Amino acid sequence: MQNSHRAEPEMKMFSVSHKTAFVVDHCPYMAESSRQQVECDVLTKSRGQGMIPLAPVSKSLWTCAVECSMEYCRILYDVYPLKKLINYIVSDSEFHILNSWRQEDQSTHELMSALAAVGPPNPQEDPECCSVLHGLVAAVESLCKITEYQHEARTILMDTADRVANRGRIICLTNAKSDTHVRMLEDCVQETILEQNKMAAGSDRLMSIQQCELVLVHIFPQGEDTLVSDRPKKEVSSLLTSEVHSVRAGRHLATKLNILVQQHFDLASTTITNIPMKEEQHANTSANYDVELLHHRDAHLEFFKSGDLHMAGSTSRDSGLKETVTLKWCTPRTNSVELHYCTGAYRISPTDVNSRPSSCLTNFLLNGRSVLLEQPRKSGSKVISHMLSSHGGEIFLHVLNSTRSTLEDPPSISEGCGGRVTDYRITDFGEFMRENRLTPVPESPDAEASGKPPAERAKAQLERYTRYWPMIISQTTIFNMQAVVPLANLIVKESLSEEDLLTCQKTVYNLVDMERKNDPLPISTVGSRGKGPKRDEQYRIMWNELETLVKTHVAGSERHQRVLDCIIACRSKPPEEEERKKRGRKREDKEDKAEKNINKDSEDKSWQESERTITQHTSRLCKGYLTKEESDGVLHQMTWPPQSPDITPIEMVWDELDRRVKEKQPTSAQHMWELLQDCWKSIPGEAG
Repeated sequence: MQNSHRAEPEMKMFSVSHKTAFVVDHCPYMAESSRQQVECDVLTKSRGQGMIPLAPVSKSLWTCAVECSMEYCRILYDVYPLKKLINYIVSDSEFHILNSWRQEDQSTHELMSALAAVGPPNPQEDPECCSVLHGLVAAVESLCKITEYQHEARTILMDTADRVANRGRIICLTNAKSDTHVRMLEDCVQETILEQNKMAAGSDRLMSIQQCELVLVHIFPQGEDTLVSDRPKKEVSSLLTSEVHSVRAGRHLATKLNILVQQHFDLASTTITNIPMKEEQHANTSANYDVELLHHRDAHLEFFKSGDLHMAGSTSRDSGLKETVTLKWCTPRTNSVELHYCTGAYRISPTDVNSRPSSCLTNFLLNGRSVLLEQPRKSGSKVISHMLSSHGGEIFLHVLNSTRSTLEDPPSISEGCGGRVTDYRITDFGEFMRENRLTPVPESPDAEASGKPPAERAKAQLERYTRYWPMIISQTTIFNMQAVVPLANLIVKESLSEEDLLTCQKTVYNLVDMERKNDPLPISTVGSRGKGPKRDEQYRIMWNELETLVKTHVAGSERHQRVLDCIIACRSKPPEEEERKKRGRKREDKEDKAEKNINKDSEDKSWQESERTITQHTSRLCKGYLTKEESDGVLHQMTWPPQSPDITPIEMVWDELDRRVKEKQPTSAQHMWELLQDCWKSIPGEAG
């Protein structure tokens, strides 16, 4: 079951459009005139009296077939310079293959040179010896040949090379005799496919055809009735589908092949209107022209999604419906170097490449200019939706984001629970993107030997970095603290070094020190009333979030676990300290209530009264602790005036205690607590 699941995407690796075989009939009847006159008399309008008009000139069926097929190839090569291949075959008394499936043979220049060598059909040749069947058989044989892209895919798959699909399309331009003649051609193609598949089954140089589309185009002169009926695509067998188009030679054939190339390669049409162009070089005024471009249909995808697609179409009995999206030339007053937010870029090909408007627009863009295009909305407004610009000598139709750009303002959620949210961690996200940028990795044996391929390593890193990543500033405490940055940057690593471990532990000890000093934390009060949580609650929130962050990465290595153990140890305070904190909180609450009922004392108090207002000396928590210790006979409180020129003695004790503890290098929170008690006891009363 697993193998069949894997085979399905691999079989779709090459679509029917990968190979297209053109078979053009070169038999004597193709030399017949199309009867559509060529406008070549430049003197028609200004001819004076007595001038003899030129004799009417019309192209042959062969010329019409060659011109239209070459236009098909030109459009394909413009839009798809790679991986869409054409094999051009001419058929008369035998077949003539004008190029191969190799990429270097895929150009209109190569084909035109080969066609020039073939020359026009010979009307004197015996029609009994000539047939388009020779070309159709050669086309099927050609579809069985392996292209360089298929060979590359088969080489990669090795033992499962048979999963590489081989599909193709045959377009035959001929002058059929009747519907019976058409069915005979279809039967011939079907039989040839079966024969070639048998041969391919026993050969490494050939591939069996899994699917073939036969497109028969019957060309007949102007003024004649067709003997062949149009027929939509139908399934001849599991390997072959066939469709028939009966078309008059000349402009009708050109329109038909233009529509077919759009259908075969998912193309769409866009007409650029109101292109300003001067009639003469030194003219003061300019006229407006239209130019039709072909490109991949995904350039119109946003239109289809939004429902704002305006189709301008023209219909005719012979060519069917021809649709195009109209975009207007726009020259907004903006800076020429302004960057535009593009969501896609697609190669273009002018429909009428030889017309003056097309060539002027092409030259304008290839000279480094860009053109903005606006699209009318159903509401009556207009929006700049596309841009034409060239890159490396190729012209692209760029799709511009017509909705609100995420680059304009900080994102916000204005609807839904909580109202408008604007405090996204935009700066942090920019830093996150900078640290996780993707760059091309050169292929090397060392890279493969390292284990995972680069793409997998990149995905794994992205997954680690985003396991715990709050999006909103008010949803996090630790990511708003500069003191936590060293640990947060290191803990996401796949493995920690000993130095990384020490840095993380040092960060935890710094947080313990902040809590001991009762330093404030950047707790957000968005959406809450009052002063927010008390200091003890703030630190509880901070430790909980820090523990959550480290726990998401604890499976990384043994050192990750040691970081978590350090945090847990630091959170687990000795019982006597917890009890002392509880007593202090109760006393603090009682004194808060008492203070609310007492007015402020006058300013002219003695220095003893002033001392009680100095919080760093006589905070309720500290005063309660000192009173208890004095009653237990542990210490004796000294009378010390505030703002004394002498250094506060307790600061000297803290400094001495800090030096002694650091000399012994604590390894954990519990060890630090034991050292603090030992060093405190070892400090003599006359220290300092």
